[in-house]
Amino acid sequence: MELKKILVTGANGQLGNEIRIIVLATEGCPGCEFLFTDIAELDICNAPAVESYVKQNGADVIINCAAFTAVDKAESEEALARKINADAPGILARAIEKRGGTMVQISTDYVFDGEACKPYTEESEVNPVSAYGRTKLAGEKAALDACRNTVIIRTAWLYSSFGHNFVKTMLKLGREREKLGVVFDQVGTPTYARALARAIVQIVSKPVVPGTYHFTDEGVTSWYDFTIAIHKLAGISTCKVSPLHTSDYPTPARRPHYSVLDKTKIKQTFSLEIPHWADSLKECLRIIEKQD
Repeated sequence: MELKKILVTGANGQLGNEIRIIVLATEGCPGCEFLFTDIAELDICNAPAVESYVKQNGADVIINCAAFTAVDKAESEEALARKINADAPGILARAIEKRGGTMVQISTDYVFDGEACKPYTEESEVNPVSAYGRTKLAGEKAALDACRNTVIIRTAWLYSSFGHNFVKTMLKLGREREKLGVVFDQVGTPTYARALARAIVQIVSKPVVPGTYHFTDEGVTSWYDFTIAIHKLAGISTCKVSPLHTSDYPTPARRPHYSVLDKTKIKQTFSLEIPHWADSLKECLRIIEKQD
């Protein structure tokens, strides 16, 4: 049986690293061969280079984990964010379409304005309120337009033992400071990148079901409550965490106040079991502790 060749871009980021770990573990992807690339191996903004790489390596699936994720920086560097978040997915999707393959594009809760009061479904109206959100939505459209077999997976509040993220920042600040203020009026779901990686590997190992899907861990919390949970599980008791209003902590980019995503579609389509965010956090903190 011929192996399904899966190209992962942005392999050195949080999600790319977690996919690598899932693939190397016993829970991997039978019948699949993975090609992990980052900017050193493949410039996803270079259309001829992408087409050549995809063709030479016989890729059947592309999982695009590469993105410009500096949300505030994107406000002043929207052209660069658009190149990576919008143009590159179109380039990748066109290259894999020529091979009759599948494009998996990772997207974000930032495509919504955060004004809702019940979880967003895939059919909810999109209305990004930041440069990051606008460029990621454009990337969704570019991928969908260029490749018939496109799977869009929107996620939110991603963290991991790899790279820079909220969990690692709160651990650092909790150990360095006596007081910390964290916003309580932004509500969503923390998502462990390994849980998302498991889901993606499961999805690409099956026959493709194109469409847009939502994936986060289960449950709902605020950034403030999430910080309390991080410190409690890590045994940090010397830092007093106080709730802040978003207005107390102005940032260049506007954040969605509410970004809970409804995951019914992805669970039913791919028979996924999704962990609660608190259980995922425990799993991740155990790994971070081993690194320290």
